[in-house]
Amino acid sequence: MTAIQKHNVNVFGKGVKPILFAHGYGCDQKMWRFITPAFENEYKIVLFDHIGFGKSDTSTYSISKYHSLSAYADDVLAICEELDLHDVIFIGHSVSAMIGVLAANKQPERFSKLVLIGPSPCYVNDGNYTGGFTEENIKGLIDSLESDYLNWSNTMAPVIMGNPEKPELGQELAKSFCSSNIDIAKDFARITFLSDNRADLQKVTTDTLILQCSEDVIAPEVVGQYVHQQIPGSRLVKMEAVGHCPNLSAPDETITAIKEFLKV
Repeated sequence: MTAIQKHNVNVFGKGVKPILFAHGYGCDQKMWRFITPAFENEYKIVLFDHIGFGKSDTSTYSISKYHSLSAYADDVLAICEELDLHDVIFIGHSVSAMIGVLAANKQPERFSKLVLIGPSPCYVNDGNYTGGFTEENIKGLIDSLESDYLNWSNTMAPVIMGNPEKPELGQELAKSFCSSNIDIAKDFARITFLSDNRADLQKVTTDTLILQCSEDVIAPEVVGQYVHQQIPGSRLVKMEAVGHCPNLSAPDETITAIKEFLKV
């Protein structure tokens, strides 16, 4: 099976320079539908689904292979290789921000720019580092998710999304969570929330933009500041957008910030 088949890859757009969009936890490529139209005329758009989500093929999945975010970075590189993509602009949301960091560190010659939306290299507070969650918080979150994934999804999705005045967005995220492969989603949650990629940030040589939302319960502002401080030469934009999914809740602001970065 090719990576293109495995990850339900879709390529469109009138340009030559590729933008590869990578969705966050529990989501799929449809989450970029408000963003991609702004780039179709100038770029080649590449969308895909992480294994276990969207219309990906799960037949090759095993926890022994997908035991860390590094395996997901390898999937990104496999897509790039099969499509012969170079000078790639990688736009990653949430956990895919760190997946992009890992991919760019493995093959820096493959990427020209990284856009990290709501990144977090480590969710657990550790000494002087504030990730936003205590060990007990994370344990409780994972236990709740593993014991009743569907209830967890319906409860947590609106919290993660924020924007309570737009309940349809939280409902869409919950529906996306619930349509995922539950076993893989549980594995991926454990890997995501227990990951620690802080040491990988200083290795980044790719030009990087960090988009930090306001009132983000998953990746609070202090985390965005940390990522900015650790990635050499990175740029940080504090957005007015509230919550963890500005690609859905504030597409215009997200598009503007990305376009400003791509001009440089």
